Amino acid sequence: MGIIELVFLSVGLAMDAFAVSICKGLEMPVTNYKRAGIIALFFGAFQAGMPVAGYLLGSRFQKYIESVDHWIAFALLALIGGQMVYEAFRKDGGEQENKDGSSVFSIKQLIILAIATSIDALAVGITFALLKGTNIFLSAGMIGIITFIISFAGVVIGNKFGNKYERRAQLAGGIILIAIGLKILLEHLRIIAF
Repeated sequence: MGIIELVFLSVGLAMDAFAVSICKGLEMPVTNYKRAGIIALFFGAFQAGMPVAGYLLGSRFQKYIESVDHWIAFALLALIGGQMVYEAFRKDGGEQENKDGSSVFSIKQLIILAIATSIDALAVGITFALLKGTNIFLSAGMIGIITFIISFAGVVIGNKFGNKYERRAQLAGGIILIAIGLKILLEHLRIIAF
């Protein structure tokens, strides 16, 4: 696989992480570049690690992973999206946040979101194992770096909109997460094609 193809593949894989990063940015009361960098690092690291894991698993486990990956991604994204929608409708306006947005910054939630958005990269790693001459570490590094950059931008972009619309932004973010999960599920069930 050439560098140009790898860049396009990396951007494609990063799109779910970008959308989720926007949702995380929507929840932040102020732009915090350090937190944006850490969120992007989570998405980039998981997006880079999953192809390596898939490569190491190889084709032996492909049928097992492909049979459930879409359900796992859907469940995780729907769970967190549903929580965001619930918080948006709570009487007090949701969680009380610190001025630095620390309620948005749950490590547990970031891990769940990073896993949910990188499951497709696991399948890509399995595909890399079947291709001859693929440098998995170069490929995974490129995927991770591009995902980091795109996710960082997503957090900042989301924050710019979130500061203006507050509760509606949190509601929209939750709905977007649920929609991403549903899209992943419907694509894998071949009900829709994108």
